[in-house]
Amino acid sequence: MDIDEEIRPGTNRYVSEEGATANLPTLLTGFSHPIIITGEKSYAAYQAHTTKPLRLPVYRYDGSASDADAARIAAEAKHADMIIAIGGGRLLDTAKLVAEIFDCEYITVPTLASNCAPYTPIGAIYNAVGHTFNRVAYFPRAPYATVVDWDIIATTPEDYLVAGIGDTLAKWYEMEGITRPRRDSLTAFSQLGFSAAQTIRTILQRAAVPAVVALRKGQVTADLVAIADTIIGIAGTVGGFAGADGRMAGANAIHNGLSYVDETHEILHGSKVAYGILVQLAYTGDDDEIRALLPFYQQVGLPTNLSDLHVVRDLKVKKALVADWAAADTESFRLIDPDISSKKVLAAMDKVEALTAAPLVDEG
Repeated sequence: MDIDEEIRPGTNRYVSEEGATANLPTLLTGFSHPIIITGEKSYAAYQAHTTKPLRLPVYRYDGSASDADAARIAAEAKHADMIIAIGGGRLLDTAKLVAEIFDCEYITVPTLASNCAPYTPIGAIYNAVGHTFNRVAYFPRAPYATVVDWDIIATTPEDYLVAGIGDTLAKWYEMEGITRPRRDSLTAFSQLGFSAAQTIRTILQRAAVPAVVALRKGQVTADLVAIADTIIGIAGTVGGFAGADGRMAGANAIHNGLSYVDETHEILHGSKVAYGILVQLAYTGDDDEIRALLPFYQQVGLPTNLSDLHVVRDLKVKKALVADWAAADTESFRLIDPDISSKKVLAAMDKVEALTAAPLVDEG
């Protein structure tokens, strides 16, 4: 069975509402040995806003989303038939690794609106040392349930929401780039994934800026909920329905290369992906689209060049490192251009630097 041809829409159940964590005791009915995997800040956010706290064994991850940390947690826990994963993307992906070790179900409780990890059976796995990217993992199980509590989501740090917007915007640009040469021959499910990607773009353009404003005020608004559900839920359906047509492509390949540049380690995943969108667009010659996007990036707070990613020294060496990684045979940029080369990626990066050197002007 070809994993690229499978239809894997995402989570089994999606619960998104105010006070949603109150549903957890009901969702745990029938399980005899559930455990919690979480982090320090994420568990504190959950405890501060849930009305029905769970009294279960709690295991902490080390922040790496690595095979080594998952193995450590599994060794400490010894057994579980259900995992409640409470936290952000790396925590949730760690819990997926542990669930695979235990061959058990898992529930995701996102404490951040920053990516679609709570929804999908896919994980971004990193190396234990250095936080460098290792691989994309495809898990046999989707989440048993995804529980999105608006009160918790409203405590998302602004930089994480901004990163989530960038990561989710890539769903449109990567699928558009992958399918551009054969748009008229997409399968029915790929057409559905493409429609989901278009919906993402529309919602982000309309609601992203007011959602960031609402977050700053600590308010749960319709715009913030729409952005959260788009980042967490709708984003996951793109690849879930479209398979290979909806996979990560150029933007994420650039992110993966950037993970090997030390200065970018404090920059969140989605923000590096957002920069990767611009590089992918430059690679495909869509300069006008870059110019159209720049005011949106500025309003939301997304990075537009290497300086925004804190990369300001030894640029020649570091750009070459990123370009070489992004053009590797094992990387996803090849879905945009099978004849990709590091030279062409480097030229695209240089073009982005040139296009963003001038002051951004909102012509709208």
